This record gives sequence, structure tokens and C-alpha cells, in this order.
Amino acid sequence: MRLPVLRDAIHEFFSQRAQAYRRRLRELFHVGRTSLAIGLLALASAIALGDFLAALIKGSRIGEIVRESLTIGGWVSMWRPLEVFLYDWWPIRNEARLSDRLSAMPVCIRYLNAKDPDAWRGDWPAVSPRGERASGGAEPRALNQAG
Repeated sequence: MRLPVLRDAIHEFFSQRAQAYRRRLRELFHVGRTSLAIGLLALASAIALGDFLAALIKGSRIGEIVRESLTIGGWVSMWRPLEVFLYDWWPIRNEARLSDRLSAMPVCIRYLNAKDPDAWRGDWPAVSPRGERASGGAEPRALNQAG
């Protein structure tokens, strides 16, 4: 098979990219779990404090306003964990899946107007992987990146 080095490099690039997206997803879920714990604690505290203050100022509209305000504040503290677990992880997972598919795609490089089957050798380093010197003077050719 021609150009196994380039094919393997492309596969490795997308494989590493998929791993990076998965690492990012794990980090996001870690932040989400931490935010969830903080948000639940803040929500429970806000509800308890609101109920306590409403009972302390019993019969007053101010007590009810304080209680409702604290309840709303508690639910606002749940905003970030809900955002993480409902919306933020989808695009990252999709990128990881796309990178997985790209890491397994077939790679074929075709040179435009190349009549010689070894035309690709002109774009490679002067020393082959076996340590042989390549013949100089070959100029790089344009790639047909659609194929």
C-alpha cells in the first residue's frame, strides 16, 4: 500500500483528537458533578433559610417575599449543573464520535497530472525510513485533496 506513513499519521491525529474530546468530556462531567453538589447544597440552604425567616416574620408579606427570593436564588444556583448535564456535553460527544470515524477512514492521496507511479517520492524527505538517500531535484506536486 502506498503512503502508509501519511495514512497512519492521519489516523493517529484523529485518534488523539477523539481522546482529547473524551478527556474534555470527563472534565466537563467532573465540573458538572461538583457544580451539582454545590447547587443542591445552596438550594437546600436557601429553602431552609427562607422557611426559617418566613416563620420568624410570620404574618408579614416581607417574610413571604424573602422566602420566595431565597427559593429563586437557590434554583438559580442549579443553573450551571443543569446546563452541563442537559446541553454542554452533546457537542463534545459528537466531536469525539466524528474524530473516531475520521481515524478509521480510508486515506488515498492522488497527485494531479502525475504519470509516474512514484511521483509521491518527490515530496518526502531526502532520507527514507531505511536510511537511503533519495534522489534530489524533484519538486513537490499539487495534491488533489478531494480524492
